Amino acid sequence: MAIVASELHWVPETLYNASVSCIVVNFKKYRRELPQLPRNVQFDVYYKLYKQGNLCQLAMEFSDLGQFEVVLKASHVRNKRNLLHHCFQALMDHGMNLATILSDAFSSRATLLQSDQRVEQERGLHLGFYWYRNHYLLFDVFLGDFLSEAGWFLQAEKTYNSCLKICEQYEDNQSLARVFECCTRLIHVQTSNCRYTEAEASYQLGTKILHQLQNSGLKIGASVLEAEKCALLFSRSHYDEAYQYCLRSLHAMNSSSPIHSIINVLRTASKACVVKREFKKAELLIRHAVSLVREHCGTRHPKYSDVLLDFGFYLLNVDSIIQCTAVYQQALDIRLAAFGGQNLHVAVAHEDLAYASYVHQYSSGRFRDAKDHAEKAISIITQILPDDHLLLASSRRVKALILEELAIDSDDKQRESKLLQEAHDLHSSSLNLAIKAFGEFNVQTAKHYGNLGRLYQSMKKYKEAEKMHLKAIEIKENLLGEDDYEVALSVGHLASLYNYDMALFEKAEKLYLRSISIGKKLFGPGYSGLEYDYRGLTRLYAKTSNFEKVMQYHNILTQWSQMREKTSGPVDILEYLANCHSENTTMEIVDTFFKMDSHQSCIGSGPSRDDAKRPAVK
Repeated sequence: MAIVASELHWVPETLYNASVSCIVVNFKKYRRELPQLPRNVQFDVYYKLYKQGNLCQLAMEFSDLGQFEVVLKASHVRNKRNLLHHCFQALMDHGMNLATILSDAFSSRATLLQSDQRVEQERGLHLGFYWYRNHYLLFDVFLGDFLSEAGWFLQAEKTYNSCLKICEQYEDNQSLARVFECCTRLIHVQTSNCRYTEAEASYQLGTKILHQLQNSGLKIGASVLEAEKCALLFSRSHYDEAYQYCLRSLHAMNSSSPIHSIINVLRTASKACVVKREFKKAELLIRHAVSLVREHCGTRHPKYSDVLLDFGFYLLNVDSIIQCTAVYQQALDIRLAAFGGQNLHVAVAHEDLAYASYVHQYSSGRFRDAKDHAEKAISIITQILPDDHLLLASSRRVKALILEELAIDSDDKQRESKLLQEAHDLHSSSLNLAIKAFGEFNVQTAKHYGNLGRLYQSMKKYKEAEKMHLKAIEIKENLLGEDDYEVALSVGHLASLYNYDMALFEKAEKLYLRSISIGKKLFGPGYSGLEYDYRGLTRLYAKTSNFEKVMQYHNILTQWSQMREKTSGPVDILEYLANCHSENTTMEIVDTFFKMDSHQSCIGSGPSRDDAKRPAVK
């Protein structure tokens, strides 16, 4: 009788995996021999250490700058970057401040290298940041770039500054080109970390070096530098200037630019177009950026989450809030998978999703998810950054907006009062941070005043509310013009205050009509924000016994509702993104951009609420 082999109840490891496991089990014994193994094998051993929870041993290995360089190179060549992020973030969460340890070690090495031979300096620079010999290479692979990619901006800045000091010792074109490269990366991390004064200084140095290189006959692109300047101005809410630098960066782009630079320019330019309400142009650029990232990076790379957040920003501003929420959720999922833990990139994604969820659920009053995301963002940021960091202002503001709505919907007066006071404390803190960073005369500061105005209305402090709204309108009109979207929002909020709480119906009517005019001009007759104005006017005319006008705006509101039902964005935005392939080259896209008409947008599905009080701006 033949003997039949019994079915295995376990799957044996491959010989390679068994060998890696053996090294990990006997790590102390084989540790000294590990550098003799190929880089990819060393990486797998370290990742196995992480998977088995040997974080203390892993921290000792990664704290060695030379050994971490080996791991960085292996993570790029073998496409294991996300795995390295897992290890790195676990060590940071464990209390090992590896980002600071490595940046300090590199800074010390760079100081020694300044008096060393040029060959040794070249090796040091190669670790600090990757010099693009091959412009088709997609993303940076060394320390400063890794730290920037992982969201440790202050440590990345220190690394780039160390590289800059080495490069500045020489005046040949190659060294100057490296100084220029350092400057563009410094602007990026400094802007991301809200160090705007330092970013401006880096831009000025970069501009000076660029002119020197161009005067010497070297062809070097200014596209990335101008895009980083655009991002800096955008972060400071200088939208007109940001848009001009967006145009300059696109004009300077050429087909030989590195693909990662092209993607960054497209992303930055798209956001600048959004705030200038150039929606058709914004969509053209961000769709092409999505297509490029999907093609070159795939859909699990952190860069894909970056471009998704920018695409979500576009959707949010063109009134496609349902689609925006879905896109933000996918971006958060990617960042959680890539970084997890207490990571700044994860916090930013939580904050964006918190605000989108707040707007999406405004009609239902179900703010649990929005509140959860806002609190997670605040928790992460406070563990990483100082309490007075500007990045906290935005997250606190979002939470304050949510708490205000929860208070309004509460039947418990004591709970209502407590929530409103907490919202007031958060708004006040955010306002103080904004004034400290931007001054009084800034769009961000105006938004904080407007949000305080809404809150005072909820707290029945109507004179204080009026004062805040008028201040917000004045600042926005002076900065953005009288027909800007931001102005319309503040005008609508003041109209609501006059109509519902102060019985100043004549003033309210004028403000409602002005808000409607701006909204229709920018977004068309199907804009979701028009509902609040139409409902407000219907109530106003009922209160003043103008029943002919009541019927008129009742019919207008009915027509608006029918229009909204007929108009929608993509049924499944994620499927839409999956099929987002560009048949045009980047230069063809740029050429199309400069030939397009302005101020056209798509219409999505926004929120509604019976009290005609629209959701606040972020």
